[in-house]
Amino acid sequence: MAKSNNDVYDGPQWYKRFFAWAMATAAADYEGEIATRKHTLFANLQGEVLEIGPGAGVNLRYLQPNTHWIGLEPNQYMHSYLHQEAEQLGLKNIDLRTETAGNSGITDGSIDTVISTLVLCSVPDLAATLQEILRVLKPGGRFLFIEHVAAPAGTLLRQAQVGIRPLWQIIGDGCCPDRNIEKALAEAGFSNISHEAFEGPVPIAIVKPHIIGTATK
Repeated sequence: MAKSNNDVYDGPQWYKRFFAWAMATAAADYEGEIATRKHTLFANLQGEVLEIGPGAGVNLRYLQPNTHWIGLEPNQYMHSYLHQEAEQLGLKNIDLRTETAGNSGITDGSIDTVISTLVLCSVPDLAATLQEILRVLKPGGRFLFIEHVAAPAGTLLRQAQVGIRPLWQIIGDGCCPDRNIEKALAEAGFSNISHEAFEGPVPIAIVKPHIIGTATK
């Protein structure tokens, strides 16, 4: 629930600073509830790992000590929290950058695994981001994701997601609650996609629909 989307909401610096603080201090309950799923999804992280939108570093705890991790986090106010988390975990092979997910500057076919949690809802161009992920992945490389997604078309929840989107983008620093991420993944060109739907451990209904899965180049 971060950054921005096609209707780009680019908040003031004070809000970016506040959002970084909120992400660093208010995610404990969610992370505790979803930890089992993350442990399973990230069980074999190794080699060159790229994370898009790592925020305050909630996923660093799932890295192996010898993993080379690259994080693309445009909100520089997140960086101090992330470096602090890495230091507490004893992680040394950390490369934190401010490039965006749609224009990473990373060499073609150089990444073993890309990970994303609650980020695709807010990237400026979802299709371009998925193409960038495919570009940087090695053949057979994996994209691991946990995302909140649009509710089924025609449901009252989907209507609520659409209706609240303009306000929610401001509250959530660009988060788009009605983004059809499943459709975008299916159209991106991965050789194989495996995912399952579940109800996210959040109190707000519009962001409860979640998916977790793996897409292979």
